[in-house]
Amino acid sequence: MTALDFWTYGVVGATFLLYIGIAIWARASTTGEFYVAGKGVHPVANGMATAADWMSAASFISMAGLIAFNGYGASVFLMGWTGGYVLLALLLAPYLRKFGKFTVPEFIGDRYYSQAARIVAVICLILASITYVIGQMKGIGVAFSRFLETSYEMGLYIGMGIVFIYAVLGGMKGITYTQIAQYCVLILAYTIPAIFISLALTGIPIPQIGLGGNYAPGGGEISLLAKLDQVVTELGFKQYTTQVMGSTLNMFAYTLSLMIGTAGLPHVIIRFFTVPKVKDARYSAGWALVFIALLYTTAPAVGAMARLNFTDTLMVQQTETTEQGLAAFEPQPYDELPSWFKNWEKTGLLAWQDLNDDGLVQYYNDTNEATVAEAEALGFKGSEVFHRSGDSLNPGPDRDIMVLANPEIAQLPNWVIALVVAGGLAAALSTAAGLLLAISSAISHDLLKGVFAKGISEKNELMAGRIAMAGAIVVAGFLGLNPPGFAAGTVAIAFGLAASSIFPALMMGIFYKKMNNVGAVAGMLAGITVTLFYVFQHKGIFFIPGTAFLAPELGMGPDWFFGISPNAFGAVGAIVNFIVAFVVAKLTAPPPEHIQHLVEDVRVPRGSGEATSH
Repeated sequence: MTALDFWTYGVVGATFLLYIGIAIWARASTTGEFYVAGKGVHPVANGMATAADWMSAASFISMAGLIAFNGYGASVFLMGWTGGYVLLALLLAPYLRKFGKFTVPEFIGDRYYSQAARIVAVICLILASITYVIGQMKGIGVAFSRFLETSYEMGLYIGMGIVFIYAVLGGMKGITYTQIAQYCVLILAYTIPAIFISLALTGIPIPQIGLGGNYAPGGGEISLLAKLDQVVTELGFKQYTTQVMGSTLNMFAYTLSLMIGTAGLPHVIIRFFTVPKVKDARYSAGWALVFIALLYTTAPAVGAMARLNFTDTLMVQQTETTEQGLAAFEPQPYDELPSWFKNWEKTGLLAWQDLNDDGLVQYYNDTNEATVAEAEALGFKGSEVFHRSGDSLNPGPDRDIMVLANPEIAQLPNWVIALVVAGGLAAALSTAAGLLLAISSAISHDLLKGVFAKGISEKNELMAGRIAMAGAIVVAGFLGLNPPGFAAGTVAIAFGLAASSIFPALMMGIFYKKMNNVGAVAGMLAGITVTLFYVFQHKGIFFIPGTAFLAPELGMGPDWFFGISPNAFGAVGAIVNFIVAFVVAKLTAPPPEHIQHLVEDVRVPRGSGEATSH
């Protein structure tokens, strides 16, 4: 066993024992504890748990990788996800908590006085949550397969077992306190390597400030971002600080879809049902934003520094020549590459293919005409750095390796690398647990107790909830092993599904008292149908099964609607939802008077009062 193996098994094993111990200590004994932790969670603790619930494997593993290779364009994730929390804090959380229900479908069913609306909401919830949870399963498998030297499948089984223990036993109560521990693990795992790397590259220990500092290895005469721009453009890639993803309209739609999708994700909303008072829901959202900001303000620095380390110090070596472009870089012999490169080759997320049989590693943008011409003059036949997807090779490294490989690339101590592994697993496990609980409660509480077996006892409902949770874990594991192409490529689609179906129904349910049940159901069905159709219709353009959680936009599809990518189409689906709902509501009978009074009462600003239902 190597020193890295010792540290990895020790740190990951210790965190797993911590999670299981918390689950046993916080085991749920009532449906209230299983669904909403007995509504007794402190706002600060709930904010920390919400942050862990929210910051999934996509946030921890993929986001910085996308920032690394998409530059400024990847700011849509930072703006969309953090902006969504502002919407959630101001427009949804306090009102939903005041309504006092256990789940989002229960609110929709009662507000729209319709079992059909509740069932449709359950369907939308399950579609969005299942799409999201597959990404977490991939994150668990990737981390285990690389660092614990198990197969992807075995890593997935281990992750399923850990989630099963603390989620099925503890329900929301166990998940809440486990997520607090997982937040502490993941934020330390994200920021500590960033501090080390920022110090090495800029001499500044705070990564957020280091991103705007000067490049220390170059004598401090050039800024870090200017150095990065120089390196990537000389290799034929787009300038890092001005790069965008698609058109301006696509950037706007992508940001909007992520914002309203965030505000509509059921596993996030349900967290605000766990606090004692209505005002605590808003405080929880505020604290969650603070805890999330610690990682999200660090991510741009992690992405930029990882790209610079990967490109400048490993793939190529700058020579003394004053020429520009590829001629200014000398490819390194494959046999002399550091061990991390060959370690990641074992996973397939990084690969080298010697196209011109010279034993050297060429890495550049071979879709850039000027770069290709220069490369051919030097005897190169194409960029030789790839990642595998099934039996095919795709250009460049898989973006998902950047955060996990970053400490190895920067030659940080083994304990830091082990901590990053534990952080990636904590991020994936925390979000997976929240999603699985949302699915479980939708099945046991909304479908079983709410529709098909209204007289079920609390004991039997609790048992049904645990069985539904176990079933959801099995289904999620199966889909993690056999991911459908549309879901394996991205979790951004989950936000689009929530944005196009649940968010409009919640907004109209709170702020438009004349929205009736027929309009709400028609709107949800129209929004999610349009979004799903667009995703399936265009999935072949950019979805590559098994690659990045958040597939980057590599140009524009030939028949995209106004240049809007499938990942961003949730914003259009939400507009369709609103329009259809308003038109149908105008053409049909208004809701009963008591429902309109209920909506008005929910909006009365009595934030410090106790919630009355349940």
